[in-house]
Amino acid sequence: MKELVVISGKGGTGKTTVVASFASLAEKAVVADCDVDAADLHLILSPRILRRENFTGGAKARIKPGHCTACGKCEELCRFDAVYFDGPGNGKQPKTFRVDTVACEGCGVCFDYCAEKAIEFEPAVCGQWFVSATRFGPMVHARLGLAAENSGKLVTQLRRVAQQVASQEKRDLILCDGSPGIGCPVIASLSGASLALFVVEPTASGRHDFLRVARLTAQLGVPGVMAVNKADLNEEVTKSLEESASELGVAAIGRIPYDPAVTRAQIARKTVIEASDGPAAQAIRVLWTKTLECLDRRPSSAVGGLVPLAVRNF
Repeated sequence: MKELVVISGKGGTGKTTVVASFASLAEKAVVADCDVDAADLHLILSPRILRRENFTGGAKARIKPGHCTACGKCEELCRFDAVYFDGPGNGKQPKTFRVDTVACEGCGVCFDYCAEKAIEFEPAVCGQWFVSATRFGPMVHARLGLAAENSGKLVTQLRRVAQQVASQEKRDLILCDGSPGIGCPVIASLSGASLALFVVEPTASGRHDFLRVARLTAQLGVPGVMAVNKADLNEEVTKSLEESASELGVAAIGRIPYDPAVTRAQIARKTVIEASDGPAAQAIRVLWTKTLECLDRRPSSAVGGLVPLAVRNF
């Protein structure tokens, strides 16, 4: 089994457009949307949910009004301003304290120091993850709750489920829409993958962001290749990007031109391949072929061996 992770140094470069198009071209693949902080692959693939599970990450404090004596120790100790003296009365106290679950960072100090044991500290449901069916095959994706954290842990969970689905359905490729940037969810998206495809835009900031994520990928030991999206809008920067990639040992394997058909496809909730045979669609087809050639040169990974233990605690 092989795993292709399509990533970028920032959001909005077109990686989701590329992943969706690859899904329409792949014969036996599982798609995983690991951009959990801003998931949007479902807008194109229109998944039909088959399995739904809660995602639990970290813990949150909750004050039990009936046990609270309104001593104020929790408010005094909270460094995140998450405790307020406006909770319901309990017959003994006209008001009690409450915890703002959005502001609570789950440190547990209030729980440890509450003399009345009036605070619960339990795992918090941060979102949900799904296994769905699409017109191109199975898809694993998620919805992270408002202001929820532990997105790296959720990405690890999605990859693990995608591996299981691929094994069960005898599919030999996982297409992963990775998180942008260089943070924990990106590391969780990349670690142990077979190949990373960087989708880059030809701007000064695009070059800066590409260099950051390319160096991160190299540190993780994941080989990478690069494609420049809207490459014809700035030929000079595109060439500079390809030269910088070469210096880092990253092969530049594709240029996708600007094409209004891409926007029309997104509005129609279709992949570029489905909606057009224009220059962008043709370039993506070529990019897919070259990406497969690069993947074929990589050894297959065993199921369950893609994510190192160190990443599982994000």
